Amino acid sequence: MESLRIAVLGPGGVGGLIGMLLARQGHPVTCLARPETAAAVERHGLRLVSDRYGELTAPAHGAERLSEPVDVCLVTPKATQLEPALDRVPPEVLGAALVVPLLNGLEHMALLRERYPDARVVAGAIRVVASRTAPGVVRHEGTLAAVQLAPGAEALADALTAAGLDVTVRPDEAGVLWDKLCFLAPVALLTTTLDAPLGVVRERRGEDLRALVEEVAAVARADGARADAAATMAFMATVPAGMTSSMQRDAAAGTVTELEAIGGAVLRAAERHGVDVPVTRRIVGDLRTRVRS
Repeated sequence: MESLRIAVLGPGGVGGLIGMLLARQGHPVTCLARPETAAAVERHGLRLVSDRYGELTAPAHGAERLSEPVDVCLVTPKATQLEPALDRVPPEVLGAALVVPLLNGLEHMALLRERYPDARVVAGAIRVVASRTAPGVVRHEGTLAAVQLAPGAEALADALTAAGLDVTVRPDEAGVLWDKLCFLAPVALLTTTLDAPLGVVRERRGEDLRALVEEVAAVARADGARADAAATMAFMATVPAGMTSSMQRDAAAGTVTELEAIGGAVLRAAERHGVDVPVTRRIVGDLRTRVRS
């Protein structure tokens, strides 16, 4: 397989994991990050501690700003940090590269296409439990590491598959974006509301959980995705009771949350399509008064 020059913007849990696995396969990886993280990656490379992959290290470059052309730019900061992070990727350097965001929500696609008109911006989504424990160091919990990509990223899909990730190329961008959000939005909103894991949500707010799943699925269908609320609820029942969400953890820590990228995006899409989402509106409205966003 021909190697790809990879830039990872925001080498946190997601970016660090993928960058590490690609670097192990021989792809040149440059991590674009703040000075401390960039310096650590440049000196020590990337390190992964994973239930699935074991303990691995790989060499990688660290830089504060993209200065040379790449084939692929993976955009992996939190949605709340996206706009300032993009200053690290000048459009004139990026050129016609493939840009694949692995972010929560929907609205980043329009932002990236406006910012990088010459690039090929292709939707992506990832399901994984991974967190940065130190600059350049990632902890991956469990075995879930599944990536979905829209058409146009086939070469990257092949590289990620060879690196050991579970990869699906879907025929529709809307499906890639909404498939994750149909699960994530209800879970994130209610675990944050209760400051409790999913098992408690299922026990105490089961009706709200089902209503949220049905409302988000309705918005997804209006936006062109195939969304099945019953299938989402069936999958939800298989998820371990101890599952928490990053929004819940951020809210508990008093840091800025992705409420607008997740819940706010659902409300704005519902308004565009004329879909009534009373439970989603009530819960997002309550959280807007309680958490930072």
